[in-house]
Amino acid sequence: MRQLIHDWLVAHRDEGILLLQRLVRCPSKAGAESEAQQIIADHLHSLQLEVDMWEPDGSQLAEHDYFYSPRKAFKGSPNIVAKIVGTGKGRSILLNGHIDVVPEGNQGDWRHDPYGGIIEEGKLYGRGSSDMKGGTVSLLLAIQAIRQLGIRLMGDVIFQSVIEEESGGAGTLAAILRGYKADAALIPEPTNLRIFTKQQGSMWFRITVTGRAAHGGTRYEGVSAIEKSMFIIQELQALERHRNTRITDPLYAGNPIPVPINVGIIQGGNWPSSVPDTVVLEGRMGVAPNETLDHAKQEMAEWIRKLAKQDVWLLEHPPEVEWFGARWIPGDVAPDHELALVLRDQFCATVGHEPGVEASPWGTDGGLLTNLADTPCIVFGPGVTEVAHYPNEYIVLDDVFTAAEVVAMTLIEWCGMEVIQDETDTHDTYQPQD
Repeated sequence: MRQLIHDWLVAHRDEGILLLQRLVRCPSKAGAESEAQQIIADHLHSLQLEVDMWEPDGSQLAEHDYFYSPRKAFKGSPNIVAKIVGTGKGRSILLNGHIDVVPEGNQGDWRHDPYGGIIEEGKLYGRGSSDMKGGTVSLLLAIQAIRQLGIRLMGDVIFQSVIEEESGGAGTLAAILRGYKADAALIPEPTNLRIFTKQQGSMWFRITVTGRAAHGGTRYEGVSAIEKSMFIIQELQALERHRNTRITDPLYAGNPIPVPINVGIIQGGNWPSSVPDTVVLEGRMGVAPNETLDHAKQEMAEWIRKLAKQDVWLLEHPPEVEWFGARWIPGDVAPDHELALVLRDQFCATVGHEPGVEASPWGTDGGLLTNLADTPCIVFGPGVTEVAHYPNEYIVLDDVFTAAEVVAMTLIEWCGMEVIQDETDTHDTYQPQD
C-alpha cells in the first residue's frame, strides 16, 4: 500500500506543484480569500466530494467567548469543508488548513514576486507557500491518492480550508459551531516535518504608562513616562524569566524561551523638548500549553501591581493593563497520544528515521480544536518555520510530497481501510494495529 501511495504521488507530482502554484498566486489576505477557496472547492468537486462552503456569521461568532477578529462581517470570505464518509467502525479525523496569509510587506525585500509561485532549486517561493498552502496541498494530495486508488477508509475524514487563522481563529471557530469535530485532528502548519503535540497560546496586551509633562529645560519638574516605561519593560523581562523557569517539559528542551513576552510597539511623547506624559506599550504574551489565558492575564496583572509598590509615582499612578486584539488558545496533547504515535511510525517508514517531537513555539487553530471541539490536535506539516511571515518565504517541494505520503498512510492506519478487490465489490478489511 505504501508503494502504491508513493508511486501515485510520483506520477502526480506536476499536478500537485501546479495546484500549489495556483494557490500561491492568489493573494488570499484577510477579506480576499474567495479566489483561492474556489480553487480548493473546484478540486474537491473534481474528486466527487460534496463541499460545504459558507460565509461565517459574524453576529453569531461575536457572541462566543473565543471569538476574535479585526472584522465583524465575512462576506466574500468563505470557509470550506468536505467530508469523506467512511464505511463505519473506524476512527474519524479532521484535517484543518487555513487559506489566509499575512501581508507580503515591502516587495523590495523579495527576490521574486511574492505571489509569483516561482520555482528555483527545488523550492517554490511566495507568500503562503510554507504558511500554509503547501501543507494544505499535502492534505489534498493524500486525499486524492486514497480516492483514486480505490481505498475505502472505515473512519470519516473531514477536510477543512478555513479563513482567519492569522487573526485569531474565527474560521475554525465557525466550523466548530457548525458541528464539525472528530476523534482527532491534524493541522499541517510548517513544522519542518516535525511533530508538535503541544503548542503555546498567545494574546496581545497594552500597558498605558502615565507621567507628568514639563518643559525639557526643566525636566526635573516633570515625570517622564518613557523612563517609567523602561522600568516596566525590565520587569516584563523578569516576569518572562519567572514564567519560563516553571517549564520543564522536555518537548521545550531546544527552545531558549518557551513562552516569550515580547514588546512590539512603543508609542509616547509628542515633542522633543517636552517631558512625555504618556507611553503606550503593546506586545504579545506567550501562554504555556497547560495554562489558561485567564491565569496568564492574572499573573501579569499581579506582577504589574507588585512593580508599582516599588515606585512612589507608579503606586499613585498605576499602569493600566488591557488585553486586546488577537489571541490563540494553547493546546496540550500528550506525546503518546495514538495519533502522534501513528504519525511517528508512518514518518519513520516513509523517511527512514525518527521525526523530531517538540512543542510548538507559536499558536495555531489546534488549541480551539483540542479545547472547544474536544478533538485532540497534532501539528505536522511541510514548510520552513523560519521563513513563515518573512520576505522570500518558500517551501521545499520534496517535503510537500513527503508530508502527503505520511498523511495518506496515517489516514489508512488511523481510520482503517477496505480495499476493493474486483468488480463484484468484494473487499478485505484492514484495521489499525493496537
